[in-house]
Amino acid sequence: MKTCHVIHQDGKHRWLVVARDPSRPDYVIDTNEYLVLNGDAGLLCDPGGSEIFPEVFSAISAQVDPTCIREIFASHQDPDIISSLALWLQCNPALRCHVSWLWCGFIPHFGGAADTFLPIPDAGKQISLEGLTLEAIPAHYLHSSGNHHLYDPKARILFSGDVGAALLPPDETGLYVEDFDSHIRHAEKFHRRWMGSARARDQWCERVSSMEIDMLCPQHGAIYRGRNVARFIDWFAALDVGVLDD
Repeated sequence: MKTCHVIHQDGKHRWLVVARDPSRPDYVIDTNEYLVLNGDAGLLCDPGGSEIFPEVFSAISAQVDPTCIREIFASHQDPDIISSLALWLQCNPALRCHVSWLWCGFIPHFGGAADTFLPIPDAGKQISLEGLTLEAIPAHYLHSSGNHHLYDPKARILFSGDVGAALLPPDETGLYVEDFDSHIRHAEKFHRRWMGSARARDQWCERVSSMEIDMLCPQHGAIYRGRNVARFIDWFAALDVGVLDD
């Protein structure tokens, strides 16, 4: 069963994660979903697939009224990112989905109308959540050709989509990375295969190294925090990517 945890709180602002589900079917890849709350307004980051929608909805409902969710941010087009869109729109038909312009003609196959989608230009953009300013950060080709990450400068959190993802064994259920060296072994094959461009990787590492990041929150696996954020960026910068494993 998925559960919802508060990972940061500052007055009326809260940041929550719907964490991994150790009881999920083996054929469904595990995911994290993130909810940013500013008072009674919410933005759901990478809301997940239709298969897990009931678990995600139930976990969020245990913490907040899900009708508070007004915005969705989709880092890219994958079904484990955004195929639940039509189900979220049933809860709130006025939901707006921020996504790369590249996918605005493709994601409607999951649901939504023309005015559902707010395209993000390649250079990124700012997203306002009732006065809380979030930033869509370019992360193209990591791994999608139209890809953005979501940065919250107030909380110093980077929601990093598939960058930082680790496919963890069922007995590793911790919310945060505690032993970096042990954890990163579960991220290596994923990043070598799925991150297709060393040039794009270098640009991303240079960009985020200059940002203030206390937590790096990927869509799969555990959250990096503190010094493990810089350790991950350094590890990723040195990794041979876009290759098949022997």
